[in-house]
Amino acid sequence: MWGSNAREAHPIWFHHLLKGIQNGAKLYVVDPRRTSSAAWADVWLGLNVGADVALANTMAREIIHAGLVHQSFIERGTSGFEAYKASVEPYTLEFGSAISGIPVDVIRDAAHAYASADRAMICWTLGITEHHNAVDNVLALINLSLLTGHVGRYGSGCNPLRGQNNVQGGGDMGALPNKLPGFQDVDTVAHRVKFEHAWGRDIDPLPGLHLSEMIDAMDKKTLTALYVIGENPAQSDADATHIGHLLEHLDHLVVQEIFLTKTAQLAHVVLPAAATWAEGEGTVTNSERRVQRVRKAVELPGDARDEIWIMAELAKRLGYDWGHPSAEDVWNEVRALSPQLSGMTYARLEELDGIQWPCPDTSHPGTKFLHARLWEDDPSRRGRLAPFSVVHHAGPVEQPDDEYPLILSTGRRLESYNTGVQSGGYLSPLHRGESLDVSPEDARRLGIAQGDIVRVTSRRGTIDAPAHIDRGLRAGVVFMTLHFPDEVATNLLTINATDPKSGTAEFKACAVRVEPVRTAPSYSPARAETFAAAGDD
Repeated sequence: MWGSNAREAHPIWFHHLLKGIQNGAKLYVVDPRRTSSAAWADVWLGLNVGADVALANTMAREIIHAGLVHQSFIERGTSGFEAYKASVEPYTLEFGSAISGIPVDVIRDAAHAYASADRAMICWTLGITEHHNAVDNVLALINLSLLTGHVGRYGSGCNPLRGQNNVQGGGDMGALPNKLPGFQDVDTVAHRVKFEHAWGRDIDPLPGLHLSEMIDAMDKKTLTALYVIGENPAQSDADATHIGHLLEHLDHLVVQEIFLTKTAQLAHVVLPAAATWAEGEGTVTNSERRVQRVRKAVELPGDARDEIWIMAELAKRLGYDWGHPSAEDVWNEVRALSPQLSGMTYARLEELDGIQWPCPDTSHPGTKFLHARLWEDDPSRRGRLAPFSVVHHAGPVEQPDDEYPLILSTGRRLESYNTGVQSGGYLSPLHRGESLDVSPEDARRLGIAQGDIVRVTSRRGTIDAPAHIDRGLRAGVVFMTLHFPDEVATNLLTINATDPKSGTAEFKACAVRVEPVRTAPSYSPARAETFAAAGDD
């Protein structure tokens, strides 16, 4: 598990992982924090924030020099190995250890264990993708799987644990700026022609804008109207002060939501929508590509309307009468245009309790795992070979300095979700509000005790929050969540440095300083020392 605290971010999935551990699987956790997931690990690799590519390349070089590469698979199913091999040569164990902060023998052990295993997976989450070099991070992990042949076989592979429910389904439906439904490239003529024929409209061959590009376009006034569905950018995006300013100055903002979020409060028009998981019909795709049915259980409250109904009514007001298609009607159109979903009728989804794509026809059982063709004698006959990618270490955009000596990383807690819109209203014994989590070493140095109010300042803003002493943190790293923005607006601190390839912002690293503001009610120097030394459990 690399950059993933699944115990708190994906708790249901983590229970399945625990069954594997109980059956003898070895777990390595790569994370700057010693998280509750790491508590179950055989080995915790506590790397420096932003050192993921350096660590992956170092492991790769060690695997190559130890003769543990899967040579026959590399020759059969991959391309670009020699260039990749040359690129990782500078990443000696000593060099990688110096960058990552992980001891040489621990890196060596992890590399050998992964390469020698009969079956091995790399699972990652936002700890890999919320960086300014997010795509390079992912490619570095894919390189390791190709190097060892841990891909295209049952029980092996690369598994991104999606950051939100049905992210995979959104991609399936074409909610990407360069894709049509079924992950068909918009710049491929044959794909466009098929959809143009079905829809009776020309399709722009150029990709649209991803989120970060939309923000830039709003800044430049080339994007002046925004339609937001189920998103709360006013509180969820980095550098919240700047984002709020952009949203406030749009000519027209429409928000389609189940709650009156901070973003919705800025809107010119709010369209109250269904909470589709219980109030509508449709499908959802999970992280293993399993498409499952969603069924309406309760009636919509108040003035809320079904999402498809809203879209159809908007189309009518724009001069196009779609009628009022059912969710199944829409799904059948998707199936007709997307080969990998063609065999998934509602009846089959009900009968089989979900099907994993690709499923090209109604006799196909679905596909348990991907990329098996790479093990065929001539895998290029049915698609391109899997390419190795040359990527190199690039640390966080903001590095600690005398003025901002700490690195702030953000993430999630077990009982809360994103900006707290859905989870914040529930009473939970686990709710403790927002805090600045700080290591015992830094707490001692700063004279901070549990519960003291501290001031956290970055180059973009300042917030106050209670301190929480966390023994899972190493000196130099502090941690916050985005769950309680009405109390503590963490995103006033974060940096809007984005990955040029994916557009994701670097939520996992920005430079801050921390100063005590006032002590907890029962503060004493002795108590501060006790908390700083012991931390909490």
